[in-house]
Amino acid sequence: MINLIEELKPVVVLEHQCQLGEGPVWDFEKGTIIWIDILKGEIHEHSPVEKWHRILPVYEMIGSVALCIDGNFIAALQSGFAFINRSTGEIKKIADPEAHLPDNRFNEGKCDPAGRFFAGTMSLSKKKEQGSFYMLKGDGSVEKKLENLSVPNGMAWTLDHRTFYQIDSPTSEVLSYDYDIKTGNFSNKKIIITIPKKDGIPDGMTIDSEGMLWIAHWSGWQISRWNPATRQKLGFIPMPVANVTSCTFGGDELNDLYITSAKAGLTENELNEQPLAGALFILKNVGCKGEKAFVFKAASKTQSSFRLMEKEIK
Repeated sequence: MINLIEELKPVVVLEHQCQLGEGPVWDFEKGTIIWIDILKGEIHEHSPVEKWHRILPVYEMIGSVALCIDGNFIAALQSGFAFINRSTGEIKKIADPEAHLPDNRFNEGKCDPAGRFFAGTMSLSKKKEQGSFYMLKGDGSVEKKLENLSVPNGMAWTLDHRTFYQIDSPTSEVLSYDYDIKTGNFSNKKIIITIPKKDGIPDGMTIDSEGMLWIAHWSGWQISRWNPATRQKLGFIPMPVANVTSCTFGGDELNDLYITSAKAGLTENELNEQPLAGALFILKNVGCKGEKAFVFKAASKTQSSFRLMEKEIK
């Protein structure tokens, strides 16, 4: 039986609304939540304690962002991987593995437990199976790890780092792979969860300390929790917006769930029905905890050792 988790109520974090909010990351050291607006090309950061909200523009679409070991950002932009200075917004490009594919852009990305940055690509014109999944290593080299993906989305590693979960959104499936932490290689692909069409499309995802998966539902009005071992849906939390995009654990105890959403593509009537679309939400004290976000184990200040592109984004 699927439980409605009635005691959890989503609360708006701040008034700002994104066109396409995505990719939340909790900075445990600074106590801030970081997320992006893909379409507006912005990195957002908010301090729940000090109540400030800062926006860093990157001047092009951004698919995902993660923390570097020195506290700056590593990002997957439409034009490839790049370092972003957290204070100044300076952008230093690293590599674009799909410079030959102008119809593609980067999408979801996260760091793995070994400190490498993974991110997937997708077609801007929504062609299927045009995307790939890449690994950026600390020396700046890039390896293609998976291909024939449509919209690579939610990502999570198990607590023992031996299994990787990923969502390819149009398939409505959550996939599992055996993961080799030494090489970053994936094998033994399995479909472990299929989201019913009535529940929308699976988007972003995170994992809790019990090994359960929390999934955001695009066009599904909910966040759900699943047991990947039994493939059972354990519960769900209704959201006041249709397009729920991603989630991550945050807070001092890592027991709050931050949730991003989108308003892009909604009609005027739909926007009137869901005036909070695009907002950042929080579920306080969800009853379990997450893990600290993995960081990219190369500092942006060492970028001179990378094969940086000559042209910077202005």
